[in-house]
Amino acid sequence: MIVGQSPGVVEGEDRRPWRGRAGRTLRVWLRMDEDEFYETFYCVSMTRCYPGKHPSGRGDRSPTPREIELCRFWLDWDLRLLRPAVVVPVGGLAIRHLLGLPRLDECIGSVYPFGEAIAVPLPHPSGASGWLNDPANRKRVEGAVAVLLRELRNAGARAGA
Repeated sequence: MIVGQSPGVVEGEDRRPWRGRAGRTLRVWLRMDEDEFYETFYCVSMTRCYPGKHPSGRGDRSPTPREIELCRFWLDWDLRLLRPAVVVPVGGLAIRHLLGLPRLDECIGSVYPFGEAIAVPLPHPSGASGWLNDPANRKRVEGAVAVLLRELRNAGARAGA
């Protein structure tokens, strides 16, 4: 299961998660085409609705704590119902709320217990954050993807090259 921040504009239009530029980048990282990506992952987000553009015009607005609280029921329900073996929180917001981890550079590339599952966090691939501009962080992403693909194989999922 992949847990993102919230749907974006493209996702709302296409009625399918991870359809925009961030989704294309994520699939490149995972070395998966669209079919393999959607066969491998059930995609959810911290909120169910597009929160709108960020006031600065750069990227989308982060959901408010109240918006996350109102939608948490749906995420908890998905987790209980589907009982995924591997959970992938994508981006700082999902990582903070699901794992309680405050800093990307301290958790990307690691595996964490998550109930009966394991969690492998990834940074958000949107490009709105400058975190990926640091070559050391891009290396962290490469390592995290290798860890994630290994964990998916261990869980019996078909996973990337």
